[in-house]
Amino acid sequence: MIKKIILSVTLLILFSANSFAAGSNDTTTTKVKSDYAKAVESIKWAKKYEKKGKLEKAKKRYEKAQKLLIKSNKKKPLQADTLNYLGFTTRKLGDYENGEIYYLLGLKIDPKHVGINEYLGELYVVTNRIDLAKERLKILESCNCEEYTELKEIIDGTKKSKY
Repeated sequence: MIKKIILSVTLLILFSANSFAAGSNDTTTTKVKSDYAKAVESIKWAKKYEKKGKLEKAKKRYEKAQKLLIKSNKKKPLQADTLNYLGFTTRKLGDYENGEIYYLLGLKIDPKHVGINEYLGELYVVTNRIDLAKERLKILESCNCEEYTELKEIIDGTKKSKY
């Protein structure tokens, strides 16, 4: 009887030790976020701050995102999504001229990029170039997406551009 108890306790200890060892190995794996992913996260926070009227906090997040996107663009040059967000953050920081350059570079890579076409259209509305904004809208016409609706409302004046 004592031998059975000792065997049971020994097996229990061995089983528990193996379970803890296996569990601890599984938790040591971590993923490192890319500069692009960190930038996208920073942009999301900036938009939230902007909605709450915390403009200084939003500006800092846009600046952080822009720096990360520049780093990302150096590592992996000329990615349409990166150029889209570079245009977006640059525009949000008030530099419309360079924002437009980033958007146009992105469109050379992907002429039908939904985000770039919408954001470039918004930039054109803000800079009072409605005809160019309507060209962007025309490209989005067949996408069946919210970007078309948002840009159309901004062009029609039924929705004010936040940018």
